[in-house]
Amino acid sequence: MQENQTGQTSLSVTAAGGGTQICRDAHLSLRSEEEMIPDPTAASRATEQNKNSHDEANSSRAVNQSEDESGNENRQKSVRQRKRPHEGSENVKRKSAKASRSTVGGAGGSRRKRRHVEAVTLFEVLTMGRSAMQAVIDDWIEAYGTDRDSSLLDLISFFIQCCGCRGVVTAEMCQSREDSEVMSKMVEELDEVAGLQYKKFLAFPWILTVTWPMDTDSMEYPLIQPGPYGRWFHSEFCDFVSVLVARCQHSVIFDSYLMNTLISLLTELSDSYMRAFRHTCTLAAVKLLSSLAAAALSLSGGIENTQKLYQVQKTKAMRQRSPPQQERIQRKITELREKRAEIEGMMDVIFKGIFLKRYRDVLPEIRSICMEELGLWMKLYSSAFLNDSYLKYMGWMMHDKVPDVRLKCVLGLQGLYGDPPLLPKLDLFTTRFKDRMISMTLDKDNEVAVQTMKLLLLISKTSDDALSPEDYKQLLQFVYSSQRPLAAAAGELLFARLVNTEAPASDTQGEMNEEEAHERQTSARLRALLLFYQESELHKHVVYLVDSLWDCGGALLKDWPTLASILLQDPPSHSPGLTRADQVVLVEILVASVRQASEGPALAGRSGAKKVMSAREKKIQIDDGTKLTDHLLVVLPKLLSKFSGSCDTVASLMKIPQYFLSECPEADNTQAASGLLAEMGAALDRHSGPALLEAAARTYLSLCGGEASWCSVARAARDSLVRRWVDHLTALLGDSLQGESPRFSADEEKTAEIVATLKKLRAFHNCHDLLEWNLFGLLSPLLSAESGAGGAPPEVLLEVLQCLSYCMLWSLNTSGGTLTSREKAVSQRLQLRLFCERGNHCLSHSDHSVQQQAFLGVCDVLTAHSYQLQVWDPSSFGPLLYTPSPKLQRALLTFVCAHVFVGPDCDGQSAVGEDSEVETLEELHRRRNLLAAFCKLIVHRVLEMSMAAEVFMYYMKYHIDFGDIIKETMYRTRQMDKMDSARTLGLCLQQLFVRLKREQESGGRAHPRVQTFTSIKELARRFALTFGDLVKFRECVVVIHRNGIEFVFQEFGQTPDAPTPPYLSYLTILGEFSGKLLKPDKKIVFSYLQKHTAEHIVDLREECWQPLVYYRASLLAVAEGEDAVSYVSSDRKPCLPGRSPFSRQKLEGSKSPCPFSPLDSKVSKGHRSSFSPSHQEKTTDADPFSVPAEPPAKRLNFEGSVLSTGHEAEDDTVDVEL
Repeated sequence: MQENQTGQTSLSVTAAGGGTQICRDAHLSLRSEEEMIPDPTAASRATEQNKNSHDEANSSRAVNQSEDESGNENRQKSVRQRKRPHEGSENVKRKSAKASRSTVGGAGGSRRKRRHVEAVTLFEVLTMGRSAMQAVIDDWIEAYGTDRDSSLLDLISFFIQCCGCRGVVTAEMCQSREDSEVMSKMVEELDEVAGLQYKKFLAFPWILTVTWPMDTDSMEYPLIQPGPYGRWFHSEFCDFVSVLVARCQHSVIFDSYLMNTLISLLTELSDSYMRAFRHTCTLAAVKLLSSLAAAALSLSGGIENTQKLYQVQKTKAMRQRSPPQQERIQRKITELREKRAEIEGMMDVIFKGIFLKRYRDVLPEIRSICMEELGLWMKLYSSAFLNDSYLKYMGWMMHDKVPDVRLKCVLGLQGLYGDPPLLPKLDLFTTRFKDRMISMTLDKDNEVAVQTMKLLLLISKTSDDALSPEDYKQLLQFVYSSQRPLAAAAGELLFARLVNTEAPASDTQGEMNEEEAHERQTSARLRALLLFYQESELHKHVVYLVDSLWDCGGALLKDWPTLASILLQDPPSHSPGLTRADQVVLVEILVASVRQASEGPALAGRSGAKKVMSAREKKIQIDDGTKLTDHLLVVLPKLLSKFSGSCDTVASLMKIPQYFLSECPEADNTQAASGLLAEMGAALDRHSGPALLEAAARTYLSLCGGEASWCSVARAARDSLVRRWVDHLTALLGDSLQGESPRFSADEEKTAEIVATLKKLRAFHNCHDLLEWNLFGLLSPLLSAESGAGGAPPEVLLEVLQCLSYCMLWSLNTSGGTLTSREKAVSQRLQLRLFCERGNHCLSHSDHSVQQQAFLGVCDVLTAHSYQLQVWDPSSFGPLLYTPSPKLQRALLTFVCAHVFVGPDCDGQSAVGEDSEVETLEELHRRRNLLAAFCKLIVHRVLEMSMAAEVFMYYMKYHIDFGDIIKETMYRTRQMDKMDSARTLGLCLQQLFVRLKREQESGGRAHPRVQTFTSIKELARRFALTFGDLVKFRECVVVIHRNGIEFVFQEFGQTPDAPTPPYLSYLTILGEFSGKLLKPDKKIVFSYLQKHTAEHIVDLREECWQPLVYYRASLLAVAEGEDAVSYVSSDRKPCLPGRSPFSRQKLEGSKSPCPFSPLDSKVSKGHRSSFSPSHQEKTTDADPFSVPAEPPAKRLNFEGSVLSTGHEAEDDTVDVEL
C-alpha cells in the first residue's frame, strides 16, 4: 500500500480473468507492492508507479489481457472441475514467507505442512461444492483477522466477478465519510472516446471505481445464462452468501467494518443502471438479509434459553444461588440482545436501502426476487417482519403486470397462511386484499390462478367467516373450468366446504352398525353434492364435476356399492328420499365415475391433465376396473329394471358395460352376463331413442369383442335381436310395398314401426357387420319407389339411406375376406353403382334432409371405395374399379355450390336466417360437413382435380367459415400433383373472370356467384402467397403464367372493331403471380408473351393496352426496389430525359406502332424452344363443368417439365430491355 498526498490509500484488484488468490490454509497471500490501476478520470496516475518486480509485471499483463484471453471466467469453469495447484502463484510464495513468521500451534502447523496447497479465488470456489466453500470461507475469515483490507478487497472482487463484469476495480481509502469533495465524485458515466464506462461509489472506507467496456450490458451475465448453468450459478451464489454469514455470525460480523463495507457495496451496485450489477447485487443483498434473519433467529433462541436458565437460578433457594453465575448469565443475555439489535439494524439498513428501491424495479426478475425473499423473511423472522407495514408490499405487488411476480406473492402468502401461529397477524391483510385474491383466480396465467385458488383454500380452512357465501359461489364455479389444475383446486375447495359434511343426527344412531353409518354419511355428502350441482344450473357438465373432485374425493366417487344401494333403495316413509331428478343426476355421477376410473382424466375441452400415467396409476386403474366389473355386472340389471321407464337414464346406464374388464374373474359369470343382456334387450324393445340406441350398439360391440366367457353369450344375444328386427321389418315392408312398380302404402302406425325398426338396425349396423342379413336387398326397393304420393316418407328415406351406406361401407371394408370370386366382385360393383344412382336420384328430392343424407352417403361410399382400391392386394380378389358417371359428378358439384356457398357470406355470417345462435352454429357445422365430404372426393382422386376450381373460387368470400377446409384441400392437391394443382388455380381465376365479363356485357342484375374484379385480384394474390418455396414451385408458377397468356391471346383475331383481346384485363390479375417468378423465369415468360403479341399491332401508349403494360412491367421489375408502377409510368412516357440513347433510338426509329425492339424478337426466338409444340400436349377433353367463354378458353394439359436446365445457365447472357 502506498500513501498519496491527499491522505488516501489506494489498492487495485482485477474483477475478471484471475482475481486475488486465496490459499486453502489459514493465511491470506497478498502482493508486497500493489499497483494502482487508473480510472478513466485519472489516467496520468498509471505511469507513476513502475517499480514492480518481474512477477508483478507478468501478473499485471495477465490482468490487462483477461478480457481477450479468458473472457468471462465463469463460462470456462465446469461444475465438477477440480482446481489445479497454482505452483507459481503469489499466494504460494507469500505463504512460504509468512509461515516462517507465524506463531501457530504445532499441530496446526504440521497439518498445514502436510497438506497440499491449492490457490483459488473466491469466485472459483463456487465450482467446488458446499464443503469446499466452507473451508475456503474459514480461511478467508482467518486472513481477514490478519489483514482485513486486502481480504475485503477479495470479497469485493468476488461480487463484481459474479456480476459478469470484465473490467477493473480500483479501490482507494477514504478518511472521512463526510468529505463533500469526495461525495461529489460519486458518478456513473460513459467515456465514448475510450469505449469505456465506469462507476465510482463509496463503500466506506473505500472509494471504488469499476471500469468495464461499453458493450457489457448486451452480454449475458451468469445469473441469466440459459440452461442448467444459470440455475446452478444461482444456487451456488446464494449458498455462498448464506455460508459466509453463517461462518461469520459469531465473529467478524460484529466488527462494524465488514458488514458496513459489504452493505455499502451492495447498496451502490444495486442502484446502478447496469442490469448485471443491479440484478446480481440485489439478489446478494436479499439473501444476505435472509441469512442475517436466520442469525437473529438463532440469537433469539439463545436469549430464550439463557433466560430460562436465569429463571432457574432465581427460583433456587437463597443458599443455593450463585450471584456470580447470575451476573454472568445476565451479561450473556445483554450481550445476545445487543448482537440481535445490531443484526436487526443491519437488516433494517438493507431493507430501506435496497429492498424499498428494488421491489419496484423495471426488471421483473428483480421484483420476483424481492417478493420471494419478503415472504421468507415474514415466515422466518415473523417478530420483526410479519406486520402490516411489510405485508402491504405483498398486497401491492399482487397487481404486478408480470405473472411471475404475482406468483411469488401468492406462494409467499401460502407459506404464511399455512402456519397457524402466524394467522392472527394476517386478519387485516385478509380483509384488505381478499377481493384482489378472489379476482386473481381469473388470472390469464394458469399457474397464478391455480396457486391463488390453493391460497383461498388455506384461508377458508383457517377461518369460517373469511369468505362470504357470495365468494364461495363465485369460487366453486371453477370446478367447470377448462383448465384441470384450476378445476381440481376448486374441487378441493368444494369437497372441503360442501361435500365433506356430517350426516344429521338420528335417534337410532347408536343402534346402527359401521356399514349403515358409512352409507348414511355417504348419502349426506351426495345430497350436498346434488344440491350444489342443481344450484349451479350447469346440468350438462357432470363429467367435468366428477373430474374436478376426483383427486380429493375419489374415495367417495368410487364407492360404487354405496352409490348403487342408494339408487336401488326405496325412499323411507318417515323422511324425504331422492327425487326423480336427484336419481337421474346420481346415475350420471355413477357413470362419470366409472368412466373416470377406467379411462383417466382425459376430457374433451379440458387441458392440463397428465398425458402419461405412471406404473402406480396404471395399477390403480386396473384395480378399479376389476372392482367396478365385479360389482356392477351383478347390480346393473337391477338398475336397468328399476329405471326402465326413463329412456335417458337407461341410455346412461347402458354405457357402463363398455368399461368392464374382460380379464377379471367375474367375466366367467355367464349367468350374470345373461341377465344383463336380457335387461338390455328388453330396454331396446321398449325404447328407440338415438342416445339409447347408440349406447346399446357400442356396449354390444364391447361385450362381443375379446375371448371372455361372456363374449359368446353377447354375440348370440346380438344376433337374436338383429334377426328379430329384420324379420319384423320384412313383414312390414311386404305389406307396404305392393305391385310390380313398388309403391309405398302404409298407414301412420306401420310407418312409425318401420322407422323405429330402421333406427335400431341403422344404429347397430354402424358398429356391427350385418351383411349376412342382406339389408341392401331388403331396403333398396324403398329408394326406387315413385316419389310424391307413392313414395316413402322422408323419415323412412333418411333411415334407409343411412342403412344402405353402412351396408356398402361394410361390404368395401370386408372385401379382402368376402370377395372370393369374380362374380362376387361384380355383384359388389353392381350394388355400388345402384346405390350411387339411387343416391343421385335422391339429390333432387323435395325434402332438404333427404338431399343432404344422400349426398353424404354417396361421398362416403365413393371415398371408401377409392381407399380400398389403394390398399387392395392384387394377388387376391378385391373391389372392381367404379368411376362415377359425369351426370353424378355434375350433380355433386351443383349440390355443393347450391347448399354450401349460399348468400353473401363475406363476413362469415350464415345466410340461413335462424333466430338463435345455436341453430346458426348447427347450420354452419352441417355446411362444413358437406364441403369436407366433397373435398375428400377430390383428394382421393374420385373426382377430377379441375372440379376443385369451383371450390377454390370461394376461398376469400367464405374465408371465415370454410377457409381452413379449402386451404387444406389446396395443400393436399398440391401434394398429389403440383402441376395439375397449379392449372386448377389458374382455371379457377379464369372462370371467375369469364363470369364477371359476361355479367358486365349482359348488364343485368348482379348474380351472387359473380365476384368483383378487385376480389378476383385479391384471390389471385392469396393464391400466390401459397407458393412459399420459389425454387420448389417455380414450374407451377410458370404454368400459371403460360396458361394465363394463352387464355388471353389464343384464337384472338385483331380487327378494327376489336383491337384488343376481350380478356386482356385478365393480365392484371395474372400479374399477382409475377412476384413468385425467379429472375430467369421472368425472362422466359416475357419472351413467351412477346411471341403471342408479335402477331398483333400493339401500341402501349393507348389506354386499352394498359393491362398489357402493367403485366409486362411486373415481369421486368427484376431490380430491387422497382415495381410494376414505375415501369408503367416509364412505358407511358417513352421520351423521358433519363432514357438511354439506345432506348430512345429504338422507340423513335420503329416503323411499326408496336414499340417492341428487334432485340426483343431475338430474345423471344432464343427462348421459344422451351414453349415449342414438342413440349406441349393439348387435350381433346374439355372440362364439362367449366363455363364456355367467347372466345372459348381452352384448358391445356402439359406433360413434362416446363423449365429446362439451360435457362439457368443462360441467366447472365440474356438481356431484356424495354
